[in-house]
Amino acid sequence: MKRSNKFSPEIRERAVRMVQEHLKDYSSQWAAISSIAPKIGCVPETLREWVRKHEVDAGLRDGVTSEERDRIKALEREVKELRRANEILKLASAFFAQAELDRRLKS
Repeated sequence: MKRSNKFSPEIRERAVRMVQEHLKDYSSQWAAISSIAPKIGCVPETLREWVRKHEVDAGLRDGVTSEERDRIKALEREVKELRRANEILKLASAFFAQAELDRRLKS
């Protein structure tokens, strides 16, 4: 089940930017996140995920970027569709092969 996005991409970007800009004012990244999260109306863990995702996308942290993740999902959907089509073709091939054998035996 897909979660609804309560926060627009603009708000997410702004919140991440706020964390980055005010990082020097706090003892740690988590302290900055904990302070800023209530100001935008989310829990700190949500903001931490946004910051981590931004860091991965920017190449500052190891991980799969959003673009790569979207491509992987699209490829997985395509593979699933192709497997389904392949299964249908196998069943159709078996059906027509059996029909051909039955026709030869009756003749």
